[in-house]
Amino acid sequence: MDLKSEKIQRILSKYKFHDVAVEELQKIHRLFPEMRPSTATYTYTDSTQKDLLKLTGVIPVKYKGRSYNIPIKLWLLDSFPFTPPICLLRPTSNMVIREGKHVNAKGRIYLPGLHNWDYPKSSVVGLLNEMISKFEEEPPLSSKITEDSKDPHQLLAFVSNLQISDGRVKPEEQQTLKVSVIGGGDLGMACVMSILSKCNVDKLVFIDVAESSTKGGSTDLEIFSVPKVEVSRDLSASAGSRVVVVTANAWSGEQSYVSVVQTNVDLYRKIIPNLARFSPGAIMLIASQPVDIMTHVAWRQSGLPPTHVVGAGCNLDSERLSHALDINLNTHKPAWVIGELSDNKVSVMSSIGLSSDTPEITPGSNSTKLLLDRAFELIKNRGQRSWSVGLSVADITNSILTNKMKAHSISTLAQGWGGIGAEVFFSLPCIMGANGSTRLAGVSLGQEQDSKLRESVASLSNLMSQLQM
Repeated sequence: MDLKSEKIQRILSKYKFHDVAVEELQKIHRLFPEMRPSTATYTYTDSTQKDLLKLTGVIPVKYKGRSYNIPIKLWLLDSFPFTPPICLLRPTSNMVIREGKHVNAKGRIYLPGLHNWDYPKSSVVGLLNEMISKFEEEPPLSSKITEDSKDPHQLLAFVSNLQISDGRVKPEEQQTLKVSVIGGGDLGMACVMSILSKCNVDKLVFIDVAESSTKGGSTDLEIFSVPKVEVSRDLSASAGSRVVVVTANAWSGEQSYVSVVQTNVDLYRKIIPNLARFSPGAIMLIASQPVDIMTHVAWRQSGLPPTHVVGAGCNLDSERLSHALDINLNTHKPAWVIGELSDNKVSVMSSIGLSSDTPEITPGSNSTKLLLDRAFELIKNRGQRSWSVGLSVADITNSILTNKMKAHSISTLAQGWGGIGAEVFFSLPCIMGANGSTRLAGVSLGQEQDSKLRESVASLSNLMSQLQM
């Protein structure tokens, strides 16, 4: 396998796990030398693009005593091999896709090995062997029927004017307003009920993850048959969601905080890549704790753009702060709590009123600080209960579904904001809409505020460096 070309080296250098990825590619070449690497631009549902590595070639399949070469293509996301490849058929002009249990009408391949991907137990070599085995049971391609040999019964099984689009669902094809909530327990139930009450959804899927410590509630939803709600324990039920809310936690009895967080990272490794694969155009909204770290982990494991992976973060505190400023202090300006969801969080205010479509953060001043300090005292000691966090999650979800373009303080990639050089996630004011998040421009903060944010950057970076992704 030629990995020495300048183009391939340039793309591979951007992969998060470069050395491991190269090692995996070499293993693939030894056992499947016909799978050749190349570079190409992958287009996501929101029209954003990324240069990625892909493998194209054929796999040998035997069916009814005859041998066939099935052409396939594998896109390797930049978090490979910790996330599974996107697998597609590459039918030639004289081939037709046979939609079935493991292949959809667009040529996207679905296999148990993809659904249960868990590197290093999982590998592309194992995936290709599984693909061969499944395709020998049910071939995914057949020859096109000519005018002389048309069979009306066979024609019903084929898709006319078939076009391959790399398995991505185009925005105009996503008509159903579907939301999935992953993880049971009080928070999961609070999110379900809040989203149903605040958002106009066509379908809400509630998935109780077996490995999560936050379980329960799904049985009651089934018993009482809540309208528009589907209860499942299979992540594939989330396919085609506009928003995927993740509330699952897997706290263990370990003594160290790092070990406790690591159990959540291990749980995410089993669910996040699959959720991204089933709903590649979704906005992933993280509510698991610690929210800043878990949003960062979800982004790394999903392979999605950073604008499509956000955390509930300080949105609840921000809404409370804006309410206190408006009702008690008559400011009529939005405000946000930013930074890490900890004692280091700080408050900022908009320089423009509530009715503005383009809010801006006002530079720090003594008068602004006095107002924010008074408002902070008014909301002090108000805890983040499950139902209140659920309402906050529903508020963000509604902005996405309705393309509201409202400014929320959500956990997002903070790198580059206000001179932050490290790759960390914490809450910043972002405009939320159907295409994800857009950060508001940074401003100069006061010395005390800036110091708190820098402490959070150091703390979050240190914790991330100790976790095994």
